[in-house]
Amino acid sequence: MSDRILIIDDDVRLAEMVCAYLSQAGYVVDAKDTAGAGIEAVAQRARGGGAYDAVILDIMLPDTDGLEVCRQLRARSDVAILMLSARGEDADRIVGLELGADDYLPKPFNPRELQARLKAILRRRHGQGGGREAPLRFGRLEIDAGSRAVRIDGHEAALTSYQFDLLLAMAREAGKVLSRERLMDLVKGEELEAFDRSIDVHVSRIRAAIEDDPATPRRIITVRGSGYLFAKVQDQG
Repeated sequence: MSDRILIIDDDVRLAEMVCAYLSQAGYVVDAKDTAGAGIEAVAQRARGGGAYDAVILDIMLPDTDGLEVCRQLRARSDVAILMLSARGEDADRIVGLELGADDYLPKPFNPRELQARLKAILRRRHGQGGGREAPLRFGRLEIDAGSRAVRIDGHEAALTSYQFDLLLAMAREAGKVLSRERLMDLVKGEELEAFDRSIDVHVSRIRAAIEDDPATPRRIITVRGSGYLFAKVQDQG
């Protein structure tokens, strides 16, 4: 079954180009030119028993800021979100990632890169990989690659697909210091231009989900000038 993609962008010519390109690649693509129409399209498919696999979301829309759309989508769905912006400002990228976007692509972009980024986040969403892997357990923390779930004391933590893969990559290399470049390579699986600060933003979100005190993390340790280390913490009590 083909993945279904929704484009929310008021640049009609760009949306038509992306629709044509992705359709040729085998995706089923819909397009909406306002935030309201895009949010309603997601809701309609959910009510009908289906769902979009990914949303390509422009940050500048005529009726509502794309960041607000991202916030609303993430509150009701785990759909993969790839944000677009002609502004290219770091602050926009950081906020978008903090709100739960899986990736961010500045305009103008090469359609091949858009497709590559989309393919990467959909692969993470669908959990494509090798055979069934036993859950990783670190005290109260359980990371289940098979069900793509993270649990603390049996309660599931909310992470985006990108954040799950980032945590899983660090956990598989527990006790090793991993640079940002190495983490991006492990998670993306493809050589794509990456926004360096995005790793820091995602790590912050992961800490908020799994650490008892995110301000004083015990599981994901920052190694200044080198990267991050996932510590093999054995919880007390």
